Amino acid sequence: MKKIFKNIFIQKRFFLVLSGVILCFLLSYIFENIAYIPKLLFYLFLALLITDAILLFLSKGQITAHRIVTDKLSNGDENTIKIEVTNKYLFSAQITIIDELPFQFQKRDFNFNSLLKPGEQKLYSYAVRPVERGVYSFGNLNIFAISPIGLLAKKYTFDQDKEVPVYPSFLQLRKYDLMAFSNRLLEFGIKKIRRIGHTMEFEQIKDYIQGDDIRNINWKATAKRGQLMVNQFQDEKSQPIYSVIDKGRVMKMPFNSLSLLDYAINATLVISSIALKKNDKAGIFSFSNKIENRVVAERRSSQMNLILETLYNLKTNFVESDFSRLFIDVKRNLPQRSLLLLYTNFETLDALHRQLPYLQAIAKQHLLVVIFFENSELVSYAKCKPNNTLEVFEQAIAEKFIYEKQLVVNELKKYGIQTILTKPEDLTINTINKYLEIKAKGLL
Repeated sequence: MKKIFKNIFIQKRFFLVLSGVILCFLLSYIFENIAYIPKLLFYLFLALLITDAILLFLSKGQITAHRIVTDKLSNGDENTIKIEVTNKYLFSAQITIIDELPFQFQKRDFNFNSLLKPGEQKLYSYAVRPVERGVYSFGNLNIFAISPIGLLAKKYTFDQDKEVPVYPSFLQLRKYDLMAFSNRLLEFGIKKIRRIGHTMEFEQIKDYIQGDDIRNINWKATAKRGQLMVNQFQDEKSQPIYSVIDKGRVMKMPFNSLSLLDYAINATLVISSIALKKNDKAGIFSFSNKIENRVVAERRSSQMNLILETLYNLKTNFVESDFSRLFIDVKRNLPQRSLLLLYTNFETLDALHRQLPYLQAIAKQHLLVVIFFENSELVSYAKCKPNNTLEVFEQAIAEKFIYEKQLVVNELKKYGIQTILTKPEDLTINTINKYLEIKAKGLL
């Protein structure tokens, strides 16, 4: 009985009907000849209330429901959550679904309203976009059922306290894998880059067939065999590709609610997968005041899972990054020439100059690509038409910061360091294009 009362919720219609009954009682004191009407209405109201309670709590049937959510959510992407509800009552029930979302989403009034016929099953869905990695806790899935009478509601509770981890954007990874499989990469901004020169490893000498490049003819083998022979090449394989992530305070800046650090993490996941598919070795490590989260570049089958788990646990520590420590670690632990994709951010030329000697030293031993971010909000603001003197002044400052970013690019290029200046949302595509360009030109 205590459980029944706990799950009873009075509806607005209850108070409306009760107000009408009370009004009739008041009128009966004024007009004595209608004194029997309030009593009649009261008994009718009581009968409806009891009938409603019997339909909801004592009749055969109930509401069943469960939340359908994947084992993990993808950070920065729209993730679909589904709720399956079945009405096992013998009557049509009006239901209200209230799902208690994790506090990170900051939604407190999230609900669905629907009508379910007897025996009907419906599937409801909604999307959530997490912007932080970590564990998200879903609360209760609450279903309120209302009979056709509509005076009371019965509460059902399902799927209590479900925890779901939010990982780096594996949905983005699947998207690029699917595009590569369907040969649709050009539609999404991946450039088709022409291979320049002989930037491949020698594989074998074979018979010439129509269509082979005549520049690959092996004249010595041709003379011996008495027929045209050509050298066959294959892509250079097993080159170490490292994603180096700056997790200092400069990477905590948010764009579209997602931090620069998480944009870099999502891009690292994709570029690591592509490198492995290109038969290269993929590895990662992060740095700030020390080197952490190291995954040595390998081609083993478990490499992507290892990279994914490492990126999941990567957190910023809000300190200034030590590029001298990065240089020492690279010199000590990376003896083989590698491609280093360095995700960081420089807002001013002075900030670059403090770290430039270390970047130059790294670039002497490895192929270094410095990847940093365009402040897209400043760019948008600088393009707006000013309405007053203050806005003119603010736009001048914004344009100065935009110009400083370009100076950083020019300064790095002056010392032969590859660069990518990109909008955060275009980071993955631009990084893939740079990797494919480097492979095509044989720069590594």
